[in-house]
Amino acid sequence: MIVRKWFSLVFVTVVTSLELNTADFESIKNATSTIAKGVLDYYTGDDYGKPVGLFTEPYYWWESGGAWGSLLDYWWYTDDDQYNDLIKEALLSQVGQKWDYVPLNQSTTEGNDDQAFWGMAVMAAAERNFSNPPEDDPQWLYLTQAVFNTMAYRWDDEECAGGLRWQIFKWNSGYDYKNTVSNGCFFHLAARLARFTSNNSYVEWAEKTWDWMNRTHLIDDSGDTTDYYLIYDGVSTNDNCTVVHSLQWTYNAGLMLSGAAYLYNYTESELWSSRLHSLLQGVSIFFREGVMFEAACQSSQSCNNDQRSFKAFLSRFLGLTALLAPDTRDIIDWYLNSSAQAAAQSCSGGEDGVTCGLNWQSEGWDGYYGLGEQMSALEAIQNVRYLDKPPPYTQHSGASSEGNPAAGNHLLDEEPKPLHIEPGSKVGAAFITAFISLSLILACIWILL
Repeated sequence: MIVRKWFSLVFVTVVTSLELNTADFESIKNATSTIAKGVLDYYTGDDYGKPVGLFTEPYYWWESGGAWGSLLDYWWYTDDDQYNDLIKEALLSQVGQKWDYVPLNQSTTEGNDDQAFWGMAVMAAAERNFSNPPEDDPQWLYLTQAVFNTMAYRWDDEECAGGLRWQIFKWNSGYDYKNTVSNGCFFHLAARLARFTSNNSYVEWAEKTWDWMNRTHLIDDSGDTTDYYLIYDGVSTNDNCTVVHSLQWTYNAGLMLSGAAYLYNYTESELWSSRLHSLLQGVSIFFREGVMFEAACQSSQSCNNDQRSFKAFLSRFLGLTALLAPDTRDIIDWYLNSSAQAAAQSCSGGEDGVTCGLNWQSEGWDGYYGLGEQMSALEAIQNVRYLDKPPPYTQHSGASSEGNPAAGNHLLDEEPKPLHIEPGSKVGAAFITAFISLSLILACIWILL
């Protein structure tokens, strides 16, 4: 919601708030409708001269992908399709020339995690039979596979014996950092693609990523018990990935948790069941009396714009986890319902009285506002409906989106391939050579004239 800047510096008396009954669909729909409208208050892509698909500054490109994913979730959980054309336009506007979500407008600054958040949005579109792109264009599954394959191509065995770097390009700050969000997104996409396509090569990539993260202690199971796993932020190639940066973020935990849920649902493996439940135990550090909070920055009031959106993704991933792994539902129901109620009562600020805040433990609005706050409240509330919808569709259970396992592999074709000429083709080869030579000569004469 749009509010005056000075509102972030003072506490404002609550005059209005969202009413929410998490057991009543109409109540959920009314609350989320209000919040979704607030999300789009930060969208300027339909204004003249503004880039389609991108939210206003200071929000980065990756968060736009995350926001469209939240609005796609909104359609799914509420059956309100009023924004579907906008969502579709936005998702297709940023695919880039090679249909892999590395558009020219981001090509010098984009990170692996940035690309992956758009990939997760189109993965959800495929899993939910969201309105398909034009028939002659790559479909949602293809776009997801292109994101995954370009990330797989960047897997780096040369330093730290594996893992993805945070940044794609060497000149960007953070290229020497191998962080959990990039590797967690890759793991998460591998798990979803495995279940969607029944292609076990994706399982192998997920296992490879998990093993590397475990070896580098980004997944910490080194305590007195293996009943819980903690997920840390990243490691640096400057010290051969031996020193772990131990900040813990909600979205990292959610990526690993839901990825494990997809793998358990697909493989029915006891190993993935065990890992899933250990991850779920670790997620408890982000809840106080059942209400979600961003432990690394919220208490110190130091969350930046990115970090203020992270709770949105944990809520989304909790909903997916509970749907795919029924024995996780008791604790996740408590987390989601408690957080939804707390988020709703935080949406009581701004000039309109329904702007959402950051700290859901506060009584009423805490003075914070922004795209991340709106997204987080939206996902917390709408995901209480996870059981009212079917599990994510697959190619064997009604999904309509088509793909290509080799999507995005243009990266492998950047070097010219040798021309292999069979003996019987020598005459043709000679003709081709002569034709090219003659063409070059004529072109030079034309330029000189």
